[in-house]
Amino acid sequence: MNTDEYLVRPKEKINLDKVPTSYQGKLTKDQVYRELIPENIKKMKDLQEKLYAENKQALLIVLQAMDAAGKDSLIKKIMTGLNPQGTHVASFKVPTYMDLDRDYLYRIHSMVPARGEIGIFNRSHYEDVIVTRVHNLVEEQPLPEKLISQDIWDRRFEEINNFEEYLSDNGISVVKFYLHISKDKQKERLMERLERPEKHWKFSKSDILERQHWYKYRQCYEDVLEKTSTKKCPWYVVPADRKWFSRYLVSTVILEKLEALDPKFPKLSKDEEDSLDKWKEILKSSR
Repeated sequence: MNTDEYLVRPKEKINLDKVPTSYQGKLTKDQVYRELIPENIKKMKDLQEKLYAENKQALLIVLQAMDAAGKDSLIKKIMTGLNPQGTHVASFKVPTYMDLDRDYLYRIHSMVPARGEIGIFNRSHYEDVIVTRVHNLVEEQPLPEKLISQDIWDRRFEEINNFEEYLSDNGISVVKFYLHISKDKQKERLMERLERPEKHWKFSKSDILERQHWYKYRQCYEDVLEKTSTKKCPWYVVPADRKWFSRYLVSTVILEKLEALDPKFPKLSKDEEDSLDKWKEILKSSR
């Protein structure tokens, strides 16, 4: 797979209406689930073990999407085979009053993965330039009036870019995925939540109400992709109408990012290596 086909290049103009939401290539669902995803997970597991042992680098995976695009199930399917000790998932809901009394990156920074970890953001700091923008929520936030101006979104894009570059410069690589679902497919999946009892728990009336703002969200995502996809911290637009393909594509990109980090098992010092035989003998003679 050539993952560069789905990469958003810095400052690239994006019209999501012209970007496919469904995969139409030669791969099959059976082939992906039987061979390709398991192979990716096996390689990811080996690299994660080295990343955890090395304890010098980290990988942050950001997932953004419209409702019902498959973020939760994607995390479950492709991260299941990894060691949970070195994997952390953070889901960001509506900010609390305590969150709103701080800068909008405060709660985000506190959930950044530690060295040696793979962190996954299920929604993220981008909610503050998407949902907040669609519903004009900045006017309800405790901000100085002089900061609530027409250029607030461009300022936040710059702040986010600086924040992510800061993470990258500190050994925390960032890769971002926008799961691109069609409005018809979203309607189908939301209907499943209403019709199938085992999926009722996933239903929220807000999912349906937010559909009224579909095109506002689309415009905000286009702006985000254009202004915050950078060489160090890129965005990938993932066709999400077929979950099996979106899972394969995301797992492939994650594998590529881990391979680029090239983590290594730590090496013992010469003194430690020279003392191994000594400790073997002590262990053998112990009860």
